[in-house]
Amino acid sequence: MSSQMGGHMSGSVTPNSVLVLEYLSAGGEAADADGELLSQGRAMRDALATDLCAVPGLAVHLAVASPDEPLPAALAAQPRLSRIAPHEGEDTLAFAARAALAADASWMVAPESGGLLARLQAAVGPRRWLGCDALALHVAESKRETLALLARAGVRTPLACEGNSRGWVVKPDDGAGAVATRRHASRSQALADLAERCAHDEPATIEPWIEGEPLSLSLLVDARGVASVLARNRQRIEFDAQGFVHFRGVDAAVIDARDPRAPALDILARAVVAALPGLRGFVGIDVVWSRALDAPVAIEVNPRLTSAFVGLSGRLGRNVGAEVLAASWRPEQLREPA
Repeated sequence: MSSQMGGHMSGSVTPNSVLVLEYLSAGGEAADADGELLSQGRAMRDALATDLCAVPGLAVHLAVASPDEPLPAALAAQPRLSRIAPHEGEDTLAFAARAALAADASWMVAPESGGLLARLQAAVGPRRWLGCDALALHVAESKRETLALLARAGVRTPLACEGNSRGWVVKPDDGAGAVATRRHASRSQALADLAERCAHDEPATIEPWIEGEPLSLSLLVDARGVASVLARNRQRIEFDAQGFVHFRGVDAAVIDARDPRAPALDILARAVVAALPGLRGFVGIDVVWSRALDAPVAIEVNPRLTSAFVGLSGRLGRNVGAEVLAASWRPEQLREPA
């Protein structure tokens, strides 16, 4: 696809204006939000806005917590970028609904916690929504439901790998990143952790720990539901003395098509999208390349922009944000009843 895509270009139709709203940097709060998640959110927001500002004729409305918030100099200087901020005391969902009315399309990013993406979509409405549909969001925002659905579709998940695991992991069922994710040496330790979380009304899930190389896949799923792999990435994961997992970043697009693992990764990506209809736009899949199986194991699906998007356009030498917009936008959306 061309890196120059817009409503004024022949062969592609994109909206005339797009709202970019990342929940945490727009002033939203999440129960498990921390400084690291906010930093990741701002980085994704700025990378996306930068890509979209390069689309000829496209106006970009950027949601910010404060109109005085500093932006990267190059982004702040974009002539077709405008900022929109919440009113004093305005709830972030109400802000999102109001801000969406100013644009043809809304591209939103949020942590999985509390079903935020689904609530944002409900606030904005499907007419202007860029991304996965309500059913896909509902399933993907639960790690337990996602793995169960993928397993039923024949996709290899940790649920089928207990005999090859070297430990267990407990994590929030709707968590973002590696927040509150803990690895245990034994199943009994993991069950005790799970019971404690449940006693505190913290939805959590338990699954076999897959020993291997942590990877992720960045996909573009077009308006017809056809998936293509944008990048195969390596995740940097560390553990502390208590077994808590910490996400330290991602090395994007480091596994190219010549890597012998690439075909299996691409097959898994297509199988995941086929198993979960309604995925659209930019989608991430967390994967571990199992040492015991010498094969990929699907860990979770992120129905939104992920940290791998940051810097991806530069690494690939093409405007990924513009490609996703052009491929996933349906111009008839604005003609559909609200």
